[in-house]
Amino acid sequence: MTDPIRPTDDEARALARSLILNARFAALGVIEPATGAPMVTRIGIAPDANGMPMALVSDLSQHTRALKANVACSLLVGEPGARGDPLTHPRLTLQGRAAFVRHGDAEHERLAAQYLHHQPKAKLYIGFADFSLLRVTAEAAYLNGGFGKAFVLTPADLGAPPAVA
Repeated sequence: MTDPIRPTDDEARALARSLILNARFAALGVIEPATGAPMVTRIGIAPDANGMPMALVSDLSQHTRALKANVACSLLVGEPGARGDPLTHPRLTLQGRAAFVRHGDAEHERLAAQYLHHQPKAKLYIGFADFSLLRVTAEAAYLNGGFGKAFVLTPADLGAPPAVA
């Protein structure tokens, strides 16, 4: 059987970055701490200054509690178009680690402004004490650019800064 994964090229890198930059929501996958079962929810996202996704999350949500117990997570960005088979539309799965940026943290104000630039309606609740910004540091990425266009990307392919150990 022929390997379905294509060599990563500049077109794949550009498509992956575009999916992140243009996404306003994503599916977030976490591990539910009580059961160890996967859990998926929809979150609003915006790109940070490095072009990596960030979200605004509440401590009251189950997915935030799950991330506080285990920072490993996955994001799926890219939505089907209005027409055609949903599986022919590009989508990107990121695997990574979550980091919370709380009110009062050094970078909170800058990141909040960046988030609100893309998600202006979040102004209603971004200041609530139970909300924090969530940054996802990509460790791996899987791009399905449409039928027969599968790629495995590294954080460097996405233009992501290197992970801090």
